[in-house]
Amino acid sequence: MPTRTPRILCVDDDIDHCEMMQTMLQFSGGNYEFTSVSTPDEGLRLASAKRFDLYLLDYRFGRTTGVEMCRALRRRDAVTPIIFFSGEAHPQARQEAMEAGANAYLVKPDDLKKLTETVKGLLGSRHHNGDAAARVVPRQDHGSGVSA
Repeated sequence: MPTRTPRILCVDDDIDHCEMMQTMLQFSGGNYEFTSVSTPDEGLRLASAKRFDLYLLDYRFGRTTGVEMCRALRRRDAVTPIIFFSGEAHPQARQEAMEAGANAYLVKPDDLKKLTETVKGLLGSRHHNGDAAARVVPRQDHGSGVSA
């Protein structure tokens, strides 16, 4: 039975960052359907209309944060992995994202290599070990020592 290409939604107000992440994932050997939007509102609209296998979120969006989007996603879906990839390196931001339901919090640009490993790890466990909807993916905290 053929496996469907994993779908990733990247939500970052700098679309160049999404393109860079897409390129990194492709060069790492990943085959993903990658969609990019620049606001949490656009991201939530797409997430309502289409099923994604992983969400990549930035932390800061003008007057709001990706944490609100993460909470909204978790109210609808407790299992799809959510990774924050942000320039916001403060432990408080990391803790807030993890408490909102993120599986991992990585910091730009330091954790760029960890990004591909984390995406592959989270998607690999969902696409090679049975029914993704029935699996709860454990959270990962990279960096600050703040635990989830």
